[in-house]
Amino acid sequence: MSFASFGDFLAMGHHGLYVWSAYGLCLAVLAINVAGPLLARRRYLQEEARRLRREKGK
Repeated sequence: MSFASFGDFLAMGHHGLYVWSAYGLCLAVLAINVAGPLLARRRYLQEEARRLRREKGK
């Protein structure tokens, strides 16, 4: 499929809203799937460090 201009490419034959929102949603889900475990790991390590400091202080 070839497009006459960049505007036509973005419009995707009048299906641009559907196409680009699908790409955006997919990218958002992928970002959440990557960021979620990273943030959970960081939170877990911080909690464990706090727990070890508390136990060391007793």
